[in-house]
Amino acid sequence: MNRGFYTIMAAQFFSSLADNALLFVAIDLLINMNSPGWITPLLKLSFTLFYVLLAAFVGAFADSMPKGKVMFISNLIKVGGCMLIFANVHPLLAYAIVGFGAAVYSPAKYGILTELLPAEKLVAANGWVEGLTVMSIIFGTVMGGALVGSRVSSYLLGFDLPLIDTGITTPTQSALCVVVGIYVIAAIFNTRIPDTGCRYGHQERNPIKLVTDFANCYNLLWKDKLGQISLAVTTLFWGAAQTLQFIVLEWANRTLKLTYEQSTSLVGVVAIGVAAGAVISARSITLRKSLTVIPVGIAMGVIVMGMTLVNSVMLAYPLLVLVGLLGGFFLVPMNALLQHRGHVLMSAGHSIAVQNFNENLSILVMLAAYSLMLRGHLNLNIIILIFGLFLAGTMFFIMRRHHANQREFDSVSLIGEAKH
Repeated sequence: MNRGFYTIMAAQFFSSLADNALLFVAIDLLINMNSPGWITPLLKLSFTLFYVLLAAFVGAFADSMPKGKVMFISNLIKVGGCMLIFANVHPLLAYAIVGFGAAVYSPAKYGILTELLPAEKLVAANGWVEGLTVMSIIFGTVMGGALVGSRVSSYLLGFDLPLIDTGITTPTQSALCVVVGIYVIAAIFNTRIPDTGCRYGHQERNPIKLVTDFANCYNLLWKDKLGQISLAVTTLFWGAAQTLQFIVLEWANRTLKLTYEQSTSLVGVVAIGVAAGAVISARSITLRKSLTVIPVGIAMGVIVMGMTLVNSVMLAYPLLVLVGLLGGFFLVPMNALLQHRGHVLMSAGHSIAVQNFNENLSILVMLAAYSLMLRGHLNLNIIILIFGLFLAGTMFFIMRRHHANQREFDSVSLIGEAKH
């Protein structure tokens, strides 16, 4: 890997770190506002909304200029979202603006990998991306809980600048200052990302034509024998992963009787497992063998259901690490395969936009379903069982579909195709 790749990784880490810390600061703010429990999952739903609404447009935007510049602009939008919370705008709306910035950021951060690296390095590169992303989730989750905790917030509020009245008087405001600072660090790294020299010619600006072009890319990827399998797996994973985050928070509070700050640490444990799984997968699974990991997703769904049998924190830790490890192990090869097929079939920015649309639509649907179940006062253990069965059952269906594709012809041979 070259220097430019590591600069991209640093920028991604800090931007994602701030995103995740801000999520848990916003959750704490909702709790302090005495919002009902079913509102909390809607926070992440508002964040992902623009991923779906702008899917037809962000790919073209990412391909219209050097991707380091796109990432820099995106981080400025995220800072603007933080400023809205300072202005007492409702957290759901403010975090939606941060999601707008993230939606613009995503096609650039993934698309630049296919521009910078050869296909044979994509699995390893995705191992780095997912590993660092998960590290940012771990640190961001713990950081977000700590920033609004009494110990850290007291220290931050006690810190004054000479002769300057900062006007920072609440734990939320002090936490937001730290988050903004992290976004600024990410933006500085954005300015150091090299221009790969890849240009995609004139980018369409007509909204109707952009939607038509996106629909064509969408159909092309879903009809591809490899694209449809890898896209289905990553779509399911991200919907499940984001929902599991909120399920673990609720489970830690209701079943394990943990405080909010302790519960955020338990969410971080899942991310530790994902990081370990991503590293193992990146080192042991090649792009050509990527489809062999599908059964691991079925096992993940079955093990999630084991949460209903656990009432001890000591048992919760290894269980959640295992769930995360399995998730990270099958995600990295599927993500690399999807990026490779997208790059073969269309431009990097457009393929990532299609991927983001599907993954975030999955997040919207699954979080909305979870929120409705909470609002309907469904027993949490029943929710966990439904969630695990859905995950395992859908992965089994995807595996059957792949086997059916293989019976028609050797779709795995498509991995070696070059773009014409």
